Order: sequence, then C-alpha cells, then structure tokens
Amino acid sequence: MSETLCLTEFLENTGSQLRFYDMGRRISAIPRDDFLAFEQTLDTYPYPMQEEAWFALIQQRPLDMAEEPVIWFLRFKLDEQGKLIQSTRDYFIHRFMELASERPDKTDLGKALEDNPFTFKPREDKMAVFHAILSRDLGKTASSYYEHAADYFSGKLGWDQWSFVGYQGIADVAARHQQDSLSDILIQAVPQLPHEPLIALCHCLENQTLNNKLAQALLSQLQTSCKNEQAPAALLAALLRSVSCAENRIRDAAVQTLLSHPMASDIEVLAAIGGRTWESLLNAGLANAYLEVLSDPEVGQAVFNHCLADLLHMPDMQQAMLDVLRSPDRSEQLALAFQTMTNPLAD
Repeated sequence: MSETLCLTEFLENTGSQLRFYDMGRRISAIPRDDFLAFEQTLDTYPYPMQEEAWFALIQQRPLDMAEEPVIWFLRFKLDEQGKLIQSTRDYFIHRFMELASERPDKTDLGKALEDNPFTFKPREDKMAVFHAILSRDLGKTASSYYEHAADYFSGKLGWDQWSFVGYQGIADVAARHQQDSLSDILIQAVPQLPHEPLIALCHCLENQTLNNKLAQALLSQLQTSCKNEQAPAALLAALLRSVSCAENRIRDAAVQTLLSHPMASDIEVLAAIGGRTWESLLNAGLANAYLEVLSDPEVGQAVFNHCLADLLHMPDMQQAMLDVLRSPDRSEQLALAFQTMTNPLAD
C-alpha cells in the first residue's frame, strides 16, 4: 500500500498534532513512532484484544491548542501475527478521504465518521478513565469531581459516603495519584474502603504505573481479602487488576495468590489474569498454573477457548502459552481441553 495513504501522515500533513492511546487492555499512551510502524505494518499492535486494535486517536492543531481536541475511537482488524490487516486501513482511509473532499473543514471529521464500521463508543467507565488520563497528559486541570473524590479518599467525608463520589473524580484521583501526596492518602485509605469504592478505585488504577508502596498496599489488601471467605470474586479480581502495571515481583505475587485461591476458577478472576496481568504468564510456572485452572471442566470449554485464543493472538505471549500446552508435563485435562479447542470435531 502506498505510504501516502497512511492515516498518521495524512493527518499530520494537515498541520495536526496527534496522540494515540490503547483503549483495549489498558488505557495507555502509544508513542507516535510505534503507532506509525504498526500502521505501516512494520510492527505488531502492542496490546491486541479480541484480534483487534482498539485505540483512541487525538487530533489537535497547533493554532487551536486551547480548543478541545478531536477524538476518534477506532478499532482495526489484526492478522494472526498481530499486525494490521491492510484492507481495514484502506477502507477507513478511503472513506475518510471521501468525507474530507465533501466537507469544508478537512481536519475535523469526528462527527462525520461516527457511523463508520471501524469506530466504536467506549463504556462510560472507560471514558471517565480516558478523559482523566488525557487531561493529565495535556496539562489540563482535573474535572470538577476531583476535589470531592480526593476529600473522600482522605477520610474527611466518612467511608460510608462513597455513593456521593463521582466515578470521574475517582478516575482523576487515580490518574493524578503521584501528585498532592495522593499516593500516601490512598495507601491509608485502601484497608478502610467499602467494597464498592475500592473496586472502582482498583479499576482506575489498573491503567497507572504505581510506586511500590501503593502497589504493595494493594497486594496486601488482596492477600487479606483472600482470607475472608465472604470476599466476592469481583473484589478479588479488581485488586488483582489494580497492580497490572506494578513491578513484576508484586504483580506476579498477586497472580500467584489468586491462582492458589478457591476462587481461581471464577470467570471474572480468569479474565482479569489473562486480560490485565498477562505479562505474569511469561513466567512458566504461573502460565502452567493458569492454564490448568482454565482447563478445569467446571470452567467450561467455551471460556477456555476464548481466554486462550486471546492470549495466543498476542505475539509476545504465543510462545509462552505453546510451551506449556506442548509440555510433556501438562495434565491430561489441559491436553484434552487444548485438543478439543484445536479439533472440536475429534472423537
């Protein structure tokens, strides 16, 4: 395909400045050069999910930096190697250029592309986290909900007053947790929080690189919660997700804690491990433990197929998964589940 049809370069040639964020597994910035290499099919997408690249493209013009940026949420199909399927990109750009030729403002086509098959609308909770991260990265102030959320996590309002805290405020606190001593405030708050606000905070923190003290506090809370037989799977999965971007030692310990817990076979827990803390599965021992739990007949073949297929379509994970699946030490249960997945019609 001609490089002149590269979306990144096409938009930059209009004078726009672009930012890219993954919107699939994590809400995290993708460097411009990395995204360009992906778009030119020179490299894989860094965080594929369900065989697609889910991302936000943020477009600003230098003369209008005070204006709100144009934001597109796009999803492009990937091939088996995790690279862009060029026909997807070709169709999108062709449609884009058609619209550009029809509109006087060729650089602001967000609304015109809303009905494009390659656009999507994120869930409200993801939108809140995305806006919190983008506002921080653009040097803008947090939302009007931020101060109230910060006061809540400091304990000033009473821990039972969580229902009055806006989710956008929680997302802002998570995105700015390294400012205004918020990390220390959260460390003190985590053991005190009711389940609902703690789960919300964890879901927002999963997109953030945590310092070791905060990550350790969350790991300790997970370990404490695992001793409580009444702790719901949603809470355990959320605490695991919260340390997704912590250092390997802490993230691996969290994964090991849950894989050793009776709740390990819960679908929400399995999805959190494979979908948010997948880097821990590069550890052969953790990968084996995960796949053994995943292959439990009580979990179900459909869940096994979905979770494993998602991991196998991540280029960095393929070999780690295949090493376990092909190991002579794998259980008969795991071997059968994998055989059924690859050859469902076999006797």
